[in-house]
Amino acid sequence: MNPQLKPRWHLTPREAIREQERLRARLVLEDQFKEIRLVAGADLAFDPDTETAFAGVIVYRFPALEEIERRSARLKLQFPYVPGLLSFREGPALTAVFARLRNAPDLILIDGHGRAHPRLFGIACHMGVLFDKPTIGCGKSLLVGEHDMPATRAGSTAPLWYQGERVGEVLRTRDGVKPIYVTVGHRVALATAVELIKRCCDGYRIPKPTREADHYVGVLRREHQRKAGRKTTD
Repeated sequence: MNPQLKPRWHLTPREAIREQERLRARLVLEDQFKEIRLVAGADLAFDPDTETAFAGVIVYRFPALEEIERRSARLKLQFPYVPGLLSFREGPALTAVFARLRNAPDLILIDGHGRAHPRLFGIACHMGVLFDKPTIGCGKSLLVGEHDMPATRAGSTAPLWYQGERVGEVLRTRDGVKPIYVTVGHRVALATAVELIKRCCDGYRIPKPTREADHYVGVLRREHQRKAGRKTTD
C-alpha cells in the first residue's frame, strides 16, 4: 500500500507547520467509503537510547476481527520532538510499514489523534490524507480541547470541543473505566467513527486493532533492547 501523495518529512519545524496547513485543506470530514472488509490498527514504540522508531500494523477481517497480516518497520528518528509536529517524527516509520502490507485495509485506526490537535491535523489526519484512506484516531489521553465526562456505562459518549469545533467524541468502552478519545482522521464522519470504534472493541478499554498493535511494537522494542544487551523498557 503506497501513499497517494508524496510524503514530505525532511522539513524544518516552520516548514512542517506550513505542510500541515497545506494538507489540512485536503481533509474529508464526512463518510466517503464503501464496504469495510479489512481494518488495520497501527502504532509505534520508541527506543530513546538509539533514537529508533518501531512501527507496527496489524490487519483484521471486519467485523470478525480475525487477524490476517502483521508487518513492522524500524527507522532512525530524524525529526526533533516538537509538540504538535509528532507526525513528522513518526510518519516515516508508519509510511514504511504500510508500504509492506499485502492486504490494503479499507479502514485504518491510529493510536493517536486526528482533528483533536493544536492545528486540527494530527497523525490520523496526516496518514489518512497521504494514503487517501478512511482513518480514525483513537487516543488514550486528552491532547487538546474540553469535555464533560460521559456516563459510566459502556457506550456512553460526550463531545470533545476545541476552538468552538466538535473535534471528537469521548467514548466509554467499558463500564466504569477511563474513556478513550475518538477523532476523525479522514473520510469518516465523527458519528460513524464512534460506531466503528465500538464494533472494534472486544471487552477491553482499547479497541482490539490498536491494542494489539501497541503490544506488537512493544515486543519489537524490547527484542531490540535485549539484543543490544540493554535493560528493556515497558
